[in-house]
Amino acid sequence: MTNDPQDHEFSEGQGFDDPYDAFDLDPSDLAVDPDAVDPVDSHVLPDVLDEENVDTDSVDTEQLLGIGLEYIRLNRYEQATDSLERVARFADDDRLEQEAWVNKGVAHAELEEYDAAMGAYKEAIDIDGSSDHAATAETNLAYALWEFGRTEEALEHAERAVEIDPRFAQAWYNRGVFLNERGLAQDALDAFDNAIRLGHRSADLLEEKAIALEDLGEDERAEEVADEAESIREDQDQQMVDDHSQQMTDDQNQQLFE
Repeated sequence: MTNDPQDHEFSEGQGFDDPYDAFDLDPSDLAVDPDAVDPVDSHVLPDVLDEENVDTDSVDTEQLLGIGLEYIRLNRYEQATDSLERVARFADDDRLEQEAWVNKGVAHAELEEYDAAMGAYKEAIDIDGSSDHAATAETNLAYALWEFGRTEEALEHAERAVEIDPRFAQAWYNRGVFLNERGLAQDALDAFDNAIRLGHRSADLLEEKAIALEDLGEDERAEEVADEAESIREDQDQQMVDDHSQQMTDDQNQQLFE
């Protein structure tokens, strides 16, 4: 068994078609003097956005959310928790606040701070237990509980996630993993098939599906699915090699023109 539900689902933010185009660690709306502060210093957001120093009405919380999400993508999780907490504190829109709590939980989970992650997810759920962000919070909360070994509670929250949003493919996958863990192979298989129908077809999922099929005595189908998972992994590995080679070529070409 892969023993790894879908890792920490996080949002794409609001109003950013291309997150890297929108990313700006020195947003003009925050009135930061770039000559006084290094905008990529790890302490910028905590220092600049202290409530005593900032007029909360002047804070662009959507832009600040974008900063927090970029910190997550850059694996700078401590900075992400700082910025996302400030989004939640300053936001006057419930949906934006909920999104901030969900992503703050993601950052804590990446730091393996599962208590803090679970607290953030619960904050998000308390705001609105029926939104798409609530579904994400529920499946992420399930992941954190699973990491803690609280598998029964994890399954309960995974169930809530798909009840809130039946078209949330990753939530169906997580549900299937937890069901596999408990030996409920047929229910797990149904969950994996739902995830596939909704467009989530990964090597991890197929490996879990193969386990469920094997537990159900469908060895031939299990082998076929396992072979497909292996093929996907080989393709992904080759793509990584190709991307790395292309990046090296691009870097060499850039050096030639410098």
